[in-house]
Amino acid sequence: MSSAIEIENVSKQYRLGLVSTGTIAHDLNRWWTVNVLRKEDPYLKIGETNDRSTKGNSEYVWALKDINFSVEQGDVVGIIGKNGAGKSTLLKLLSRVTTPTTGEIRVRGRIASLLEVGTGFHPEMTGRENIYLNGAIMGMTKAEVSRKLDEIVDFSGCERYIDTPVKRYSSGMTVRLGFAIAAHLEPEILVVDEVLAVGDAEFQKKAIGKMKEVSQGGGRTVLFVSHNMAAVKSLCQKGVLLENGMVKETGDVDEIVGHYLRGDSAIENYQQWKSPVVVGDGFELLSLGIRKKGALYSDMMSVDDNLELIAQYRLLKPFEKFHLTFHLKNDQGIKIFSFSGGGRCISLQHNAGFYEQCCIIPSHFLNWGNYSVDIYAVINQHHSFARASDVISFTLVNNRNALGTFMGREPGDVTPTFEFSEINIRK
Repeated sequence: MSSAIEIENVSKQYRLGLVSTGTIAHDLNRWWTVNVLRKEDPYLKIGETNDRSTKGNSEYVWALKDINFSVEQGDVVGIIGKNGAGKSTLLKLLSRVTTPTTGEIRVRGRIASLLEVGTGFHPEMTGRENIYLNGAIMGMTKAEVSRKLDEIVDFSGCERYIDTPVKRYSSGMTVRLGFAIAAHLEPEILVVDEVLAVGDAEFQKKAIGKMKEVSQGGGRTVLFVSHNMAAVKSLCQKGVLLENGMVKETGDVDEIVGHYLRGDSAIENYQQWKSPVVVGDGFELLSLGIRKKGALYSDMMSVDDNLELIAQYRLLKPFEKFHLTFHLKNDQGIKIFSFSGGGRCISLQHNAGFYEQCCIIPSHFLNWGNYSVDIYAVINQHHSFARASDVISFTLVNNRNALGTFMGREPGDVTPTFEFSEINIRK
């Protein structure tokens, strides 16, 4: 499969607060060095990393620094990262809104971009006129645009206002029309920034479905930037994680999203936590760990393994009807379910002392991915008097994937095996 986009050593530098270098002497120095002496721009050497949260010492900043990756034809790639990570700058470089300071970008095919609300629209022109204008910018003939006109108008849901100047559109209507144009004029590469968040829920669902259709049915390439991780995971197969203008990681979208949402701790497999902490009046959590049944905490865990969740704790005074409740969360911090020993643990006499509680999670119950555990100390069956969040995080891998017998990840966080029966009721 040929590459649709190749990015090699791409960097983009800006001078904070001013356009150009700020002085005639610096501008002349830059022009003389680059155009006459044929040397590197002297002001590229003093730029700082793009960390928006810290005060720098240089007036120059690298919005992007040494970006390298390629996108294959037909791939749907999610580009994620914090605000200021360089996502929009990267898409502007790909769309040729601006040029890279250093490096090279090779693109095979026409690009349709939706980077900001109203991108490419002339406010005094009607929606219909802007459709033809955008088609002409993409190199399409009037006849080609006319063939797609009805589909574009219908998809946008703006038929009543299609002959009204765009300046009178709401931001949501503008995005609807802009996306409809970008998706229907058959570009080889579709670049979509966060603008879909402006649209309503119905349109977001419609737009994601269209991007899936464009990529899977038409074999076209999609680059998608969003802070909606559910949309990224639903649409994309691959992910690129940007941090401070640099590529931190690329790979499978589920893994990349998990690392982004949980931070650096998700890259490691923290299976056991040991550090006595008093998290409530009379309750001290000593350790919490998860491992393959009968194995070491350092062993890799997979969906094929029976897992042991082991909690060790100390009670500093007697409790009646005491038990522990655990909440299991996925890599987005959403609680999947809670579980406890129920009546079996509540019925025990809980005097002051040391205790260990073990729970078995059966194999093939949890999907592969990143998880974390919250713990609650409960008395009288409903009163939580002590709690600790994200005590441990752990990763389950999918061994079946390595054997080539399982394609992709099943939807959802749990994959329980239920009993089914089937009979032939009509012969």
